[in-house]
Amino acid sequence: MNAAPDQFARVLLESADISRAVTRIAHELLESNKGADDLVLLGIPTRGVPLARRLAARLAEVEGTNVPTGSLDVTMYRDDLRRHPTRTLLPTELPPGGIDDKVVVLVDDVLYSGRTIRAALDALGDLGRPRAVRLAVLVDRGHRELPIRADHVGKNLPTSSAERVGVQLSELDGRDAVVITGGQG
Repeated sequence: MNAAPDQFARVLLESADISRAVTRIAHELLESNKGADDLVLLGIPTRGVPLARRLAARLAEVEGTNVPTGSLDVTMYRDDLRRHPTRTLLPTELPPGGIDDKVVVLVDDVLYSGRTIRAALDALGDLGRPRAVRLAVLVDRGHRELPIRADHVGKNLPTSSAERVGVQLSELDGRDAVVITGGQG
């Protein structure tokens, strides 16, 4: 979710903060997995894809091995298509080795209701059978509607439901920032 700048926008994370969060998540992943063996990173479009690539680059720096990375479009698995019927389909790209018997790490920018991740789990079921699935998010803002929890979180940002959290990444937006808008005025 990309927040448009307005007079009440507050920058909560800047480029250096995002970089530190990605580094921390990379180290946590390596620690919990006991290395990079059998890891596959799947970014959820739109901003989860560049985050997954950044995470893979950081894992390569630390571990000295390339972690397969791809993207997982969940559009057709969403439960809100009736409310928002026009969505652009983005490619699902699995790494050459697939996901069977791998530890798949879903990577997204913001965890909110949990519905996107539920859709991602449904999509994964059609693509293969991972040994385990983990979730890494840059921002966890709370307000879950489903029993879904991230395994690796860059930053917990408690918000009101009237606020919007927008992640901006240089690959798509020309700068790195996490911005909150709305709520109080």
